[in-house]
Amino acid sequence: MPMSVFLQACRREPTSYTPIWIMRQAGRYQPEYRALREKVSFIELCKTPDLACEVTVRAVDQLGVDAGIIFADILLILEPLRIGFEFTDDHGPRIMDPIREAAQVDGIPERIDAAGSLSYVMDAIRTTLKELDVPLIGFAGAPFTLASYAIEGGGSKNYYEAKKLMLGDEGLWNAFMARLSNAIADYLIAQIDAGAQAVQLFDSWVGCLSPSDYRRYVLPHTKAIFDKLPKNTPAIHFGTGNPELYPAMKEAGGDVIGIDWRISIDEAWARLGDDVGVQGNMDPAALLASTEVMRARASEVLDSAAGRPGHIFNLGHGIMPQATPAQARALVDHVHEASQL
Repeated sequence: MPMSVFLQACRREPTSYTPIWIMRQAGRYQPEYRALREKVSFIELCKTPDLACEVTVRAVDQLGVDAGIIFADILLILEPLRIGFEFTDDHGPRIMDPIREAAQVDGIPERIDAAGSLSYVMDAIRTTLKELDVPLIGFAGAPFTLASYAIEGGGSKNYYEAKKLMLGDEGLWNAFMARLSNAIADYLIAQIDAGAQAVQLFDSWVGCLSPSDYRRYVLPHTKAIFDKLPKNTPAIHFGTGNPELYPAMKEAGGDVIGIDWRISIDEAWARLGDDVGVQGNMDPAALLASTEVMRARASEVLDSAAGRPGHIFNLGHGIMPQATPAQARALVDHVHEASQL
């Protein structure tokens, strides 16, 4: 594979155009994905390497993006951690027995055999690498987001149960977070060993925290993950919901900080400094507007980045199911053309 613009941007090297990939680029907005999901459950899709490869590669081919991301889910790691869950069609993921007590945390293993217990993800990575001519990104959920899922029992708007445990029993919180961060580090390293050329840590729910709470209760555990990752594999650290956290997230680690649309690229970079890449950050809703409006919004992001090395174009969050593959492809084409040097 020739040197990829995506990997060059991860290393803050100059590129001939701005690379782009899109979170949830394989998903419900694609008719082919919806047709496949009528035949197999979501968990079956995740656990069948040939199918995970198929949907990963299709998204790259359809959109012309500069990187693929392996099709999986952040909750899969909970299985070897003995935290039971299921995916429901109407209400999303559900944790069978939410973590609220010390005895439950004691029952979580301190380490997992990631390559063995999640071998289907590694097999999907190896299979997909044979089909792609762009780099493949591996990923995991960050400890705060996974802890919140496990404590809340599913999705949440206020995270009161997670914060109640975090604030009310710091020792138990740290014990749980340490188990999660050990497993996440092992999982990401296993994905890299299987061939993933970059990894992304998704802290999708961390925006509910203040900077001081992030630094006290989250940063040490997230930093422990990045500290264990091999330094020659680019790592992207994505968080959403609170731009005030980005400087602390940088301290936790990552070669690239993924940001959402609540802050401009130039302002984010001013806060972060020049020694880190920035990924983002068009509002996903712009994909639902006219192509003309969407292109204007994309150009605003490119103008804010001003061609600085280290910018990877992405949405500030995943593609919404209401978007269309044609509009997503139009975004990719526009970013490539408008940023051409």
